[in-house]
Amino acid sequence: MYKVLLLNDDYTPMDFVISVLERFFGMGREKATAIMLKVHNEGVGLAGVYPRDIAETKVNQVTGYARAHQHPLQCVMEEYR
Repeated sequence: MYKVLLLNDDYTPMDFVISVLERFFGMGREKATAIMLKVHNEGVGLAGVYPRDIAETKVNQVTGYARAHQHPLQCVMEEYR
């Protein structure tokens, strides 16, 4: 299993991060806002834990979506222990 993480940056709007969490991770507004604030305040937030192939797909979807909207949002995965 792999953790999918969103990383803070100084340019991506908070509303965009919320929309990413809602769109790609199926979160409600309240949970997405809480995770966005964690990313903003702590530098990283957990979007979810998935099998490797699903985690890779989520990372690619989020990264592609962010670039298409000209945001530098980083989404990474790391092994869940």
